[in-house]
Amino acid sequence: MNEAHLHLVVNHLPIVGILIGLLVLVTGFLLKKSEVKVTALGIFVFSALASIAAFYSGEGAEEIVERIPGISETLINQHEEVAELFFTVILILGGISLVAMFLEIKKYKFAKFGFILVTLILLVAVVLAKNVGTTGGEIRHTEIRNDANLIQIQTGEDHDGD
Repeated sequence: MNEAHLHLVVNHLPIVGILIGLLVLVTGFLLKKSEVKVTALGIFVFSALASIAAFYSGEGAEEIVERIPGISETLINQHEEVAELFFTVILILGGISLVAMFLEIKKYKFAKFGFILVTLILLVAVVLAKNVGTTGGEIRHTEIRNDANLIQIQTGEDHDGD
């Protein structure tokens, strides 16, 4: 398994994880069940940890993908920029989730403020997850991208037939 394959395997975990965590958190709020809300926080921590593997496998994946004809440097750079921001936000989400989990398990009265902060960061993370997933998918899936303003990577091969 090369780094591109590893990246493809692990990059979905943080994105799907925060979406599942969001559903679990909403369910916990609706049912007013502390255990369900704490489970959501655990999912956010797992997603943050999974994002480490996704983020650090990205550089190796880039090296491999850049050698494939028809790959856009513009799309790779866009994905990289969004991925860096998403990585930062999801790590913050994971850290705040750990603190909120501690506060909730210990039944501190101000634990609700931890959930408010988690929810606000989560909303930002969900938007960034959508963007990082879309920009990553556009690198290889021509059917979902707008080809305007793309700079193609030169692979050193002559494709003009000269």
